[in-house]
Amino acid sequence: MSDGTETGALFPDEAGQEPVMTKGQTHAVGILPAHGIQNMVREKQIWASGGGLLDDQIQPASLDLRLGDVAYRIRASFLPGEKGTIADKLAARAYHKIDLSHGAVLETGCVYLVPLMEAVNLPERTAGFANPKSSTGRIDVFTRLITDFGTAFDIVPAGYKGHLYLEVCPRTFPILVREGSRLSQLRFRRGAPAHGDGELKRLHDDIGLVDGVANIDNGLGVSIDLLGDAKTGLVGYRGKRHAGLIDVDKPGLLPVSQYWEPVYRDAADEIVLDPDEFYILASREAVTIPPTHAAEMVPFNPLVGEFRVHYAGFFDPGFGAIEAGGKGDDGKGGARAVLEVRSREVPFILEHGQIIGRLVYERLTDVPQTLYGAALNSNYQAQGLKLSKHFKQD
Repeated sequence: MSDGTETGALFPDEAGQEPVMTKGQTHAVGILPAHGIQNMVREKQIWASGGGLLDDQIQPASLDLRLGDVAYRIRASFLPGEKGTIADKLAARAYHKIDLSHGAVLETGCVYLVPLMEAVNLPERTAGFANPKSSTGRIDVFTRLITDFGTAFDIVPAGYKGHLYLEVCPRTFPILVREGSRLSQLRFRRGAPAHGDGELKRLHDDIGLVDGVANIDNGLGVSIDLLGDAKTGLVGYRGKRHAGLIDVDKPGLLPVSQYWEPVYRDAADEIVLDPDEFYILASREAVTIPPTHAAEMVPFNPLVGEFRVHYAGFFDPGFGAIEAGGKGDDGKGGARAVLEVRSREVPFILEHGQIIGRLVYERLTDVPQTLYGAALNSNYQAQGLKLSKHFKQD
């Protein structure tokens, strides 16, 4: 059985029908690149209040979503269910309404629901799925997308027409947000693309998805680096409780020492994750996402330990690729995956080289015109261990 790697191949969708290829597509099924999203905007399948969408919202394979002008402090997270609307649920669950037009602070441990500026009218074979942006995940802000009649978080069902809402819960640091702030992003998947280990093995043979032996088993295995910097022994950071406020729209201003405790290599090359503490760590492997694909980190796998890894799980086409500026200090391609890690109920020991998550690769319908990297001033291309863009860089 073919897994669909041939150029121009058609793949059946979940109903067993073959979707029609549009002009410029290499594949009829897959993740839409930037120009596919632009087509959706032109066809009024995506629109926005407040003057429409901005050009820089469209990334190589995703759309940045913007907060609207109000937020609702709610009692607890919820899903509206297949017969419910967000408006109906808010009437019973909202504590108070917060004006975001001039900025407002969202406090740690509280749950907020924010109507987004963007809305969609999706075709019957195109669905959306969301994740926090990388900078959002790296400051431990938990976000989930919700729709009217939704029965699952972070999924916009094919054929959905309506508004989008974002649940926001800062975990470690309070944040300052305003109308137009971007905390989440949305990808669009046409049909039901096949993505198997056979395709991953071929990709690795062709371009090298990681520097070294690839652990491929229901995705590409990613392991933890606990050797750290050869000079300093730095392996990561742990978020400080009761630190200062983070303005999500202002990069490069905050001193690292006020928000983060450094974590150094120990004699056993391991780290003990304290329950409910937040860590920034890095993968041992340098990862490459080819221009033909995008990838997502599986956020939590109870089979490898009671912890969650990587809230912001999107990897754009071109991440770590040499042709997109993904060249590290050794002159080779690939970039480390920065991992947002939180332990669950009990302390948990991570050892150097332990696999802590898997990257699932999905093919794009066609290659984006601009890849993640230098051309877009991407913040995390060719990265090693790196905090979010809000902090002063050494």
